[in-house]
Amino acid sequence: MSKLRVESFMISVDGFGAAPDQSMENPFGVGGKVLTDWFFKTKTFQTMIGRTEGSTGVDEVFASSGFTNIGANIMGRHMFGPQRGPWENEDWKGWWGPNPPYHSPVFVMTHHPRPRLTMEGGTVFEFVHGSPQDVLARAKAAAQGKDIRLNGGVETVRNFLKAGLVDHLHLAVSPVTLGKGENLLAGIDLKRAGLTSTKTVPGEGALHLVFERM
Repeated sequence: MSKLRVESFMISVDGFGAAPDQSMENPFGVGGKVLTDWFFKTKTFQTMIGRTEGSTGVDEVFASSGFTNIGANIMGRHMFGPQRGPWENEDWKGWWGPNPPYHSPVFVMTHHPRPRLTMEGGTVFEFVHGSPQDVLARAKAAAQGKDIRLNGGVETVRNFLKAGLVDHLHLAVSPVTLGKGENLLAGIDLKRAGLTSTKTVPGEGALHLVFERM
């Protein structure tokens, strides 16, 4: 059975998954890039950008496993890009260049329609409007029995947690504080969401916390 998985979701010690004021220059908000340090050092990320080096320790194990058995992806509009409101044009094709790392259908949740976007490597962005339940149903159909990865951003993951739809939650906690921004778990009861802590693993650059639906 397909599972909805949140993988390598980066948060600060004080719970923020993004800093304020996202822009083209600051995809994670002003000061939020520090959350990515552990991931950018892994072999998984270095391979994505065409390099051969990269760490191979605990952080790499978690980074790479997040891409295993994924048949479809879901993300919010703000993870796809920094634009707000109606699309001014369709030139923007995501942060990732011509060959994004998803290699499967990606359902981008937005109130503003846009034609399907086909990229290299099998990634197809579908811009969809609907409830978390509706979008998950579409993603499950596209995944053909494989799992679905819920990529973010913060508000999107919060909405799926509130709806009790997440089966696997992997948080990568960086040893930094942001002080402000978008807090992932504020007001959310993970037990009520059906999730139980199953792993706490120190990595080289982040503390990895895993919660599962039992």
